[in-house]
Amino acid sequence: MHDSWDSDYDSDSSSHSPSESSFDEEEVNQRIFPFWPRYRTLIRSRGFHLDTVRDVRDFYDECRRLGQTPRPIPAGIDKERGDDALCPDEGLPANLFRGTRVSDGKKIVLKAVHIASREYDIIRALSRGPLREDPRNHTIPVVDLVEFAIDRIAFIVMEEWSSQLITDDGPCCLSLFFAAIRQCIEHAVFMHSLKMAHLDISLRNLVTDYNGRYAYIDFELARRFDDDPNPRLVHRRGTEVPPECERGEATDPYKIDVWALGVLILRACKLTGYYVPELMHVVKPMLNDRPEGRPSSLAVLRAFDKMVPLIDEERLQMVCRAGASH
Repeated sequence: MHDSWDSDYDSDSSSHSPSESSFDEEEVNQRIFPFWPRYRTLIRSRGFHLDTVRDVRDFYDECRRLGQTPRPIPAGIDKERGDDALCPDEGLPANLFRGTRVSDGKKIVLKAVHIASREYDIIRALSRGPLREDPRNHTIPVVDLVEFAIDRIAFIVMEEWSSQLITDDGPCCLSLFFAAIRQCIEHAVFMHSLKMAHLDISLRNLVTDYNGRYAYIDFELARRFDDDPNPRLVHRRGTEVPPECERGEATDPYKIDVWALGVLILRACKLTGYYVPELMHVVKPMLNDRPEGRPSSLAVLRAFDKMVPLIDEERLQMVCRAGASH
């Protein structure tokens, strides 16, 4: 990484983006950590402003005024530094950068990916045309895709949602908790119907807009299986790893998602303090040690939708807080 963040040009930028002839599948799907000032002008030309020292100082001044501390304070923010220098958020990995949309001041986050990566291919598909408008699509809204072909890099420009799932603005009753869980299940169904698997479903890859909408992020491990009616995958890299993957066995990628989704539901119950026996009956087969014994994501959604009407209205309006936050 470079030490200076006050230049729009990186004289050695080619070291971050090797020639296309040197790429292999594994290489293009690794995280990339760009020298952000090199792309500042391009990103600005698309209507987006990357956070500067001045922006971050103003943000923290407002937080102090309100008695809030929502993010780690960047090192050196109170030291002598050019106000217009870019200021990365130390709470984010270096492939992400915060900013705003110039036209309306909307907060956004940019993610740098290789232009030939599976993640970029999948996000591009899910964020355009009819798939973007499909109500089953619970991907964080993508407001633009910015490509820099020379360096084979692309920037996914997303709305800034929050990973703090349980706050005073989070689900306040069992009914709203169920609505959040259903969105998680439904998106897996949606992806599987398109012959895609997320392969890293977890609470850490779930965000909210605090208006009842939840979305998946981080498609770095996601895969398409367009031409394979019976895909098998050896996979050990996700957050929630099922037993067959721990053993290094080739397995159904969709059943990896089902396992991880079951773990996500259990963790969400623990996080919120909700324990619903009926929901545990839905989750139990999702965690079958044998992938062939697990239901499909669609079968999970159907079981969930049959379960919810069995809960009486008094329980649905029950409020339970575990006092934890994600």
